[in-house]
Amino acid sequence: MHFDEFLKYTPKILNVELPATNAHAKMAPSNRLELLKSINFEKINPRKAAVMMLFYPKNSQTHLALILRNSYNGVHSSQIAFPGGKVEEDDIDLSDTALRETHEEIGVPRSHINVIRAFTEVYIPPSNFMVYPFFGYSTSELQFQLQVEEVAGLVELPLADFLDDRLIENKIMKTSYADAFEVPGFKVNQHFIWGATAMMLSELKETLKMVI
Repeated sequence: MHFDEFLKYTPKILNVELPATNAHAKMAPSNRLELLKSINFEKINPRKAAVMMLFYPKNSQTHLALILRNSYNGVHSSQIAFPGGKVEEDDIDLSDTALRETHEEIGVPRSHINVIRAFTEVYIPPSNFMVYPFFGYSTSELQFQLQVEEVAGLVELPLADFLDDRLIENKIMKTSYADAFEVPGFKVNQHFIWGATAMMLSELKETLKMVI
């Protein structure tokens, strides 16, 4: 989709009713849905993080920025995610966290990003984080500078590809906290995006389809 056309739809995002957990459930691992039913969030007091769902023009076409996290000894090693991270004491609010982390991780200054609204938060059981996504866009073509300590690469997803249902498939996964189980996800190039990021992508995709 041409970026000028995309910009015409962005004001509608403000007023649409988000599909929220209904959209999340479509891309949630089955074991996560069962786990969420029994969680007492007041008791576990999850840490907070915020991410940016950043759209921008590339060769006049609308793209969405995702990152490939570095390989490390942790539950999110080598996963595809949105740029973002945990809340720091100096952050004004959650959107400020998302803007700061986006600048730190992929080098996009906050002055280049128009934040439209917050989307529905997603809880990540393995790391005990509640993640708050924000919808934003930049009107200029971006020069990315990756934070090499945390980011191994950038995935630039064309909006037209993202809206194609053929990206969705199931895969058998095995992790450090669960035996092999089938999970839904988005197949983007050689990457399989699943878990919390896929859940956020699901809400984002359904919301966009309501306004485009």
